[in-house]
Amino acid sequence: MALHVIVGKGPVGTTTAHELVARGHQVRVLSRSGGTSTADVEHRQVDATDPEALTAAARGAAAVYNAVNPAYHRWATDWPPVAAALLTAAERTGAVLVTMSNLYGYGRPSAPMTPETPMAATDVKGRVRATMWADALAAHEAGRVRVTEARAADFVGPQVPAGQSHLGRQLDGLRKGRRAWVVGDPDARRSWAYLPDVAATLATLGTDERAWGRAWHVPSDEPRSQRQALTDLAAAMSAPPARVSGIPWWVLRAAGVAVPFLREVVAMRHQFDQDFVIDASATTRAFGLTATPWREVVVATAGAVAATG
Repeated sequence: MALHVIVGKGPVGTTTAHELVARGHQVRVLSRSGGTSTADVEHRQVDATDPEALTAAARGAAAVYNAVNPAYHRWATDWPPVAAALLTAAERTGAVLVTMSNLYGYGRPSAPMTPETPMAATDVKGRVRATMWADALAAHEAGRVRVTEARAADFVGPQVPAGQSHLGRQLDGLRKGRRAWVVGDPDARRSWAYLPDVAATLATLGTDERAWGRAWHVPSDEPRSQRQALTDLAAAMSAPPARVSGIPWWVLRAAGVAVPFLREVVAMRHQFDQDFVIDASATTRAFGLTATPWREVVVATAGAVAATG
């Protein structure tokens, strides 16, 4: 049994904590607000921008997991101090730094994205994520720290709050027979990351030295467009057939004047107006990890909605 420290107690941090406990590890979760410790998971109140506090809380850890989730419109200001503090804490403690990341750093894709796809983002958020990885990898290559990174597609699953999921925020309306208004092209093919698969990938990367020094994609099932995914979810909820339309970009631009989140969504238009698909075959070949079958994802997600209805 080894100590694993997770920074962040949102959906990723919480699900990863459960995965690590199931694998027999000791787990400590750090967050700004703290939490109530249980027999399985210890909670501590720690500021993720404070390298001294992080170092003290991570002493003796085999791995530290970055599961922090700053507000969407504050990445440029909030991510750099968190990333720097976590890198410092990992270097001082000798713990492996496992970062939960996404696909923003790739920019506009021209084919399915692999971990070897160039980090070519030109938007602000994409450059933030690319810089975070470049800094971590430089420290790894200099021998100062061991790092790895998991990159996932958009989250799906009952563990994800509806407001944090492109699919989840539509489910209550679908159940009531309402039209789903989605961002971008409803028929563009997309990859979806089931949160338990994300957690399994993170836990594996933190415990297998073959993972260190590079990034890995979280296994995802065959791509499904937003229309296809919502149609599947509506059927699983025994709801009326899904009616799905794309929100006009001019509407989002206008709303973004007053709503920072929507302004940032418009800036990421390239993720929604064409296919946005990942290739995680390297993860499967190296570690034997595979995606949960889409049908199981749909049943679990729809079941959670029904349970709250």
